[in-house]
Amino acid sequence: MYKCIQTTQLEKKKKMTKKIAFQGALGAYSHEACNAVRPDLEPLACKTFDQVIAAVNSGKAEYAMLPVENSTYGRVADIHRLLPESGLHIIDETFTRVRISMMANPGVSLQDVKIARAHLVLIPQAQKFLDKHGIRSETAVDSAGAAADLAVSGETNVAVMASEIAADIYGLNVLARDIEDHGHNTTRFLVMSTDPNYEHRADTMLTTFVFQVRNIPAALYKAMGGFATNGVNMTKLESYMVGGSFTATQFYADIEGHPDDPNVKLALDELAYFTDSIKILGVYPASPLRG
Repeated sequence: MYKCIQTTQLEKKKKMTKKIAFQGALGAYSHEACNAVRPDLEPLACKTFDQVIAAVNSGKAEYAMLPVENSTYGRVADIHRLLPESGLHIIDETFTRVRISMMANPGVSLQDVKIARAHLVLIPQAQKFLDKHGIRSETAVDSAGAAADLAVSGETNVAVMASEIAADIYGLNVLARDIEDHGHNTTRFLVMSTDPNYEHRADTMLTTFVFQVRNIPAALYKAMGGFATNGVNMTKLESYMVGGSFTATQFYADIEGHPDDPNVKLALDELAYFTDSIKILGVYPASPLRG
C-alpha cells in the first residue's frame, strides 16, 4: 500500500510540474531565456512558433517564451503576425545577450576544427573569429539542434557555434567563449500566458497593443497625437500588412504606462476615435535589463 501511495504522489507531482514552451531544441537561446526568468519551470522544446502557442492554449505548457526583436537584426519574422491571433497575453519581458560559444566533441581541439555549423543568423556574428582560425562555416536549421547532431555523429573536425548551455546538455567541450564580433547583440523575449495580469504593478509598466487606423487622411498622425499631448512615451511602433493587402496596415506598439493610468486612458480613448480596431496584447512590468 505504501508503494501505491508513493507512486500516486509522484504522479501528482509530475502532473503539477509547470512548463514553459519555446521554439528550438534544448540549448537554444530561447531555452537560456526560459532558465533566466522562469528557472522553476520545465522547458518544453517545440519546432515552430505555432507549436509553442498551441502548447500553451492546449494546456501542455503554462507559458510561452517568444523572441520578438533583436538589437542587430530587428523584429523576428512572423511573430507580429502570430501574436494578435494567438489567444495569449504578454505578462513579462526579458532580454538575453547572444553570447556565442564554439563547441566540439570531447578530445577535439580548436586546431582540429575545419568546419563550424550554426544558424545562418549566427554565423556572420562570429565571422572575424572564423576568419582568424581559418574555419569554414556551414548553415544549420538550428544551432542547438546542430549541437545535438554533432554529439551523435562523433565528428572530429567539426564544431558548432551556439549557447554554452547546449554544450552542457549534449556533452560537448567548449573550445572558445564569447567569440561574437560585437558585444551588444541582444534579443528581447516576451513571456506569454492564456490569462492576462492587469493587476501587476511596477515602477515602469508597459502596454503592448495592435491597431488599424481608419481610412481617412492623416489618420495615423492624428491617432499618435493623443500620446504626445498626454505625455505617454511610445517606445515602439511598427507596421505590417494584413490580409495580403497593400492598403490594409496594422500597427504594433509598445507604450510606457498602464491602461488604468489617467494619461494612458486619455491617449487610448483618442486613439480609438481614429482607428477601426484596437487590441491590447499585454500589460506587464518593464524588465530591469531594458536599456
